[in-house]
Amino acid sequence: MKTQTLKLALLGATLAAFTAGCASYTGQTNDPNDPNRTKRGALIGAGIGAVAGLLSGGDAVERRQRAMVGAGIGALAGGGIGAYQDRQEAELRRQTAGTGIDVSRDGDVIKLNLPDGVTFDFAKYDLKPQFYPALNTVAATLKEYNQTIVEVSGHTDSVGSDAANQTLSERRANAVAGYLMGQGVQRERFEIVGMGERYPVASNDTDSGRALNRRVEIRLLPLQG
Repeated sequence: MKTQTLKLALLGATLAAFTAGCASYTGQTNDPNDPNRTKRGALIGAGIGAVAGLLSGGDAVERRQRAMVGAGIGALAGGGIGAYQDRQEAELRRQTAGTGIDVSRDGDVIKLNLPDGVTFDFAKYDLKPQFYPALNTVAATLKEYNQTIVEVSGHTDSVGSDAANQTLSERRANAVAGYLMGQGVQRERFEIVGMGERYPVASNDTDSGRALNRRVEIRLLPLQG
């Protein structure tokens, strides 16, 4: 109960800070010269770790934890979580070297960033066949280290309508998750979400920034007892 209350309080504080920072923004525009657009993107980018993690990491994670326990996947003991994730991170870095997948770490959470240039053709959601071997190595590692929840989130740049970007992000997230499931990663472990254009990690005012924003992220959260 205390943990859930803390999560809700943190989410409220994060969203309140985000709202306050955007209070001067009066409307959304696709004008690249609009200074508020860049400011808005920077604010969202700064908060993506906290907001996205909480949105998909509260009730959703608890639901996945129950499903995984029900499927016979045991939880990790508190003292062994860090070492478990250390080993998994090292294996993922080794297996994905040179594939275009970026592996990073935030505490006990491992994140894989899959840029759309290596995973999808522009504005498409069919996985490129040449990317299958890279995903096969990811799937093999996820099967070996099965005591983690697998959050898959799709993200787009700001080109196009909100509705179209939302749909594309959902389809890309589902394409990646579906492929991993097809390689034997248990369905009960997955939380899949489309974020649309809402959480950029770079400015949408440049080609290079938009390329960074078009991505699928995989976050591996340890199953804790």
